[in-house]
Amino acid sequence: MAQTNINIRMDEDLKKQAEILFSDLGLNMSTAFNMFVRQAVRTGGIPFEITTKIGDSTLNALIKEKLMESLEYAAQPNAVRYTKQEFFDKVRGDLL
Repeated sequence: MAQTNINIRMDEDLKKQAEILFSDLGLNMSTAFNMFVRQAVRTGGIPFEITTKIGDSTLNALIKEKLMESLEYAAQPNAVRYTKQEFFDKVRGDLL
């Protein structure tokens, strides 16, 4: 099978994060991209859902994580106290 080169423009930080992830998976960027393209051709589309919404499980996990962090912090004697509104504003800001 003949090979060809492709140039892709990508945010530098995103590329670094992807290279770390793929390296942890035993892949390089070229192999990971080839896997993506092969799966797209095989399925006849993008091989994952593209949406502007955060999945419910992701949102629930994030809320639970932030709640647990807050409870652990609140148990400390020198903890800074937040009103309910201040807490929700902080969590909402972390989501954005």
